[in-house]
Amino acid sequence: MAISKKISSAMSNSSWIRKLFETGIQLKKLYGDDKIFDFSLGNPDHEPPKSFKEALTKWALEPVVGMHDYMSNAGYPETRQAIAEALAGETGLPFSENHVMMTVGAGGALNAVLKTILDPGDEVIVLSPFFVEYKFYIDNHGGIVKLVPTTDNFNIDLNAIDSAISAATKAIIINSPNNPTGVVYDADSLAGLGALLKIREEELGHPVYVISDEVYAKLVYDGVTVPSVFKHIKNSILATSYSKDLALPGERIGYAAVSPEIDQVDLLMDGLIFCNRTLGFINAPALMQRIVTGLQHESVDITRYQEKRDILYDHLTKLGFKMIKPQGAFYLFPQSPLEDDIEFINIAMKFNILVVPGTGFGKPGHFRIAYCVEKQTVLNSLPAFEALAKELGLKPL
Repeated sequence: MAISKKISSAMSNSSWIRKLFETGIQLKKLYGDDKIFDFSLGNPDHEPPKSFKEALTKWALEPVVGMHDYMSNAGYPETRQAIAEALAGETGLPFSENHVMMTVGAGGALNAVLKTILDPGDEVIVLSPFFVEYKFYIDNHGGIVKLVPTTDNFNIDLNAIDSAISAATKAIIINSPNNPTGVVYDADSLAGLGALLKIREEELGHPVYVISDEVYAKLVYDGVTVPSVFKHIKNSILATSYSKDLALPGERIGYAAVSPEIDQVDLLMDGLIFCNRTLGFINAPALMQRIVTGLQHESVDITRYQEKRDILYDHLTKLGFKMIKPQGAFYLFPQSPLEDDIEFINIAMKFNILVVPGTGFGKPGHFRIAYCVEKQTVLNSLPAFEALAKELGLKPL
């Protein structure tokens, strides 16, 4: 075999999202873009904000000598300092550039963090439902995934986490706003998790790091805010990117930030920087670092996402679909009308609707709708959802 058995197995069981995205491409060729309702991929349909384009133009027209050279593996000091100042203002903690490392997207940040803290056999708790790549990232560095369910409304279940913690637990990954549910973990939940871990860390004799994936933190609705993990959990590490809030997924620019309160924080940062280099990332993209330096408080217009959320949520719930109304990100995660969510998505495809089964996120019996598509696609899909609901015998409200 040309590739390892492990990778062959991983590929065969990998992302439903990409499989459906590829299916959508083929169907659009056959029937036309306007006839296919592809809600499979979380690819922002916004263009980057005006401020990004202005900064890009400036650096293109007014280059400085050496602007494309290697830099510190941690990234440009001025970019890290700008992030540190934003974090300090948000949390009141003494963040400096020495607590921030620029990375190749949030995926690069997560891999560098996991490489730094994991020994073979260490366990990482992942809350279900979860972003599918977490299990591969953990496996990359010899860790073992320990799935822990969330509550019925997809919030943190402290009792379930407490029961899952063992002597081998090294970290917990949380994702808020969550992909695929859109749920935001509130301050009380984070404070409860922090209090729980303080007790368990004393028993275990070692830290349990909370790695907070916050790529959707600026995409929140209805006055909701995302509480800072740093305010509530001592051993916390932030992994994020500008992929969603600035609509830059293809530019692969993000960062990792560690709490200044972590014991041996300098050693942890040294490990992160070493792993950033030796994993092959070397450093985050130079031009993108320069551009995002002044954009720490910028974001795309989230009202467009909220409008599409409301159209789909209101329409689908009236048709009889059951779901938690998302507070952030750009996903809906309804219950599947059929016990077998894969059977459901196959039926949905007969109506040219492409959605992802909850099985792909560790939560069978649900399906994900990524509404980061053109508004017209959302509107065009409504009759198809009506026909699908009728086919499955749903009772309208």
